[in-house]
Amino acid sequence: MVGIVATILYAALAIGLVESKWIGFSPVQASLAAYAAAAVFSYFAHKSVTFMSNGSHRSEAARFVLLTATGFAVAYAAPALLTAKLGLPPIIAIVVTCLLVPAVNLLMLDRWVFAQRGSGEHGDRST
Repeated sequence: MVGIVATILYAALAIGLVESKWIGFSPVQASLAAYAAAAVFSYFAHKSVTFMSNGSHRSEAARFVLLTATGFAVAYAAPALLTAKLGLPPIIAIVVTCLLVPAVNLLMLDRWVFAQRGSGEHGDRST
């Protein structure tokens, strides 16, 4: 659920920022700003809710930042390529980012960022 909320937060912010006449963000700027805001929410919500990790912020936050940098690159590249180079509407870049980044993030969050959870916690997120 956290990933879905973070994705919806990203999409809503990106659309709002790109459509806002008074802010004047380009699709790339809107995507990056929205991604940064969603990333902050995502880290704290995944750490405390999804993975219930009691690992140190020092190690987990560092790994999360590296993972987020990769997602940030996609959030930059998708609108830059799809809107600026191919002339597609910004919504296409937003949808691509909304599909690609969460899929990669979930795998990497589970296997790398929060991988050092205590035994019995790994993989049991249904309760």
